Amino acid sequence: MATEHKIATPRTRAAKNAAASTETAVKGTAKSAVTSRGAVTSKNNAHSNPALSESRRVSAELDTLIGPAAAGDQRAVSDIVRLVHPLVRRYCGARLGNTAHLHVTADDVVQEVLIATVKAIPRYRDQGKSFLAFVYGIAANKVADAFRRSQLHPTYPMAEMPDEPCDSAGPEEWALASERREATRELMKILAPAHREVLVMRIVLGWSAAQTAEAIGTSPGVVRVMQHRALNKLRAQLQVAWGGGGGGPPPPGGGGGGVC
Repeated sequence: MATEHKIATPRTRAAKNAAASTETAVKGTAKSAVTSRGAVTSKNNAHSNPALSESRRVSAELDTLIGPAAAGDQRAVSDIVRLVHPLVRRYCGARLGNTAHLHVTADDVVQEVLIATVKAIPRYRDQGKSFLAFVYGIAANKVADAFRRSQLHPTYPMAEMPDEPCDSAGPEEWALASERREATRELMKILAPAHREVLVMRIVLGWSAAQTAEAIGTSPGVVRVMQHRALNKLRAQLQVAWGGGGGGPPPPGGGGGGVC
């Protein structure tokens, strides 16, 4: 039996080449579309959360500045202070709240944090966390110092005695507010320091899990777990304090920490 041999004509070769070119073009277009979708998604996420975008930008800039600053570059030191100042001011303001009973204002504590940061720059060593997380650690310590000083010598300054009655808070309201603050501080003492920081950033400052993770040098998933455990521990303590009936006030943040 004679064997048939197919002869590749120029037209056949051209058709095969065209098909191969078309397949390559389709794959390239699909890859480009996927890349474009990813870029658009990242861009939309950054626009939907400007604070998170700012935190990441500042953290990245700080990580590039800390090397020259530690080597003695004074301009880099000035840039670091300029970048961290608004973030430290927001953090201290949220942690301290009404500072009428303190010996210092939020701005005083901010200044202490910035001075301590500048003094620590020459000794700074990268330990796997961002420099921004290092700064927040200094801020947490300075805020704790301010509260300790206020407990030793509480003050309630008054500009002058009013000539007529006013509707603002009086001694009783001040006393009740002071008791609530003291009760809250005592309740928070049962938490580990890292859990307290997470609750402050997530509930008081209203930061996302990603922002909080960036600040303390961990992942958003770990932040959510820490928040969940901290709130459960506070809830259990409140139930014990209220006789186990569950009728006490809910802990800060209400639910079990499932906030994004």
